[in-house]
Amino acid sequence: MEFLYEIQLDNGAKYKARGDDSLTLKEGDWCVIRKDFFLDYGQIVSSSPTPYNPADEPRENPHPTGTPSEKRAEIPRIQRKATVVDQGKAHENLMRSKSAMRTAAQFIERLALPMKLINAHYSFDNKLLAIQFSADGRVDFRELVKQLSSALNTRIELRQIGVRDETAIVGGISICGRPLCCCSFLREFASINVKMAKEQDLSLTPSTISGICGRLKCCLKYEHEGYLELERTMPRRGDCCECKEGRGRIIDRNLLTQRVVVQLDDTGRTVSCSKDEVSVVYPEKYKVSRNRNRDREPVSKEEQELSKLDD
Repeated sequence: MEFLYEIQLDNGAKYKARGDDSLTLKEGDWCVIRKDFFLDYGQIVSSSPTPYNPADEPRENPHPTGTPSEKRAEIPRIQRKATVVDQGKAHENLMRSKSAMRTAAQFIERLALPMKLINAHYSFDNKLLAIQFSADGRVDFRELVKQLSSALNTRIELRQIGVRDETAIVGGISICGRPLCCCSFLREFASINVKMAKEQDLSLTPSTISGICGRLKCCLKYEHEGYLELERTMPRRGDCCECKEGRGRIIDRNLLTQRVVVQLDDTGRTVSCSKDEVSVVYPEKYKVSRNRNRDREPVSKEEQELSKLDD
């Protein structure tokens, strides 16, 4: 019986590979994988492999055009566990990839290409050199591929990745003092927007809600549903309300403690009380004024800047 395992390469790239149960593979094992026309070397990172079903594998195109990407995409197969000899060869490839990075950097500088090299990875049999890079926009690297292929005498694959993927590969420590989620346990990036920060009553300062990658923090997604549940029964800022001290308006609130701060109309004094101790009222003149202000409320400069960070 075969199982599907998640393989991670030394450059951070991941893909699924199938392996026979007779190999007794487990998380942390290094192995040699047959992928397309070359052999690869990677580590198993899946703690619970899933059974492999050949019916789930893509079928061959009945009218192929000749390009490998349009033909049958065969799932890579794990050939064997890595031996001591294999590990020594993989270490040599790692040293060669660092040398290839320096060569690629020289060609990029010569061609004046607006791209930042991240890492390079040689396949186990040295038939392919995969280079990852980041850039602000699209880059025409055809001439770079030709020159690198001629200089290094191997097939070159250039792959552009986003800033989130780059941060996951490089790694780092977050503001909470723990390793970044993207390089420790997070496998897929969820869509995040500024609205999530607003609904959690967070400060919209870009330096506060954006991560090392310059995008909105992934952790804004973790408790978003819980904050939405807490917000359903909470009054909003600006609501006119009554409490035991008198009538006033809500100027602040805390979703986690379920408490609000009320500014009294008669004295201007502020009092803190539980949400259950206030009752929201809407006089007609206040309701009309409130609706007009909501319609005319301008978008602040901070919100305009943060909208650029939405994923």
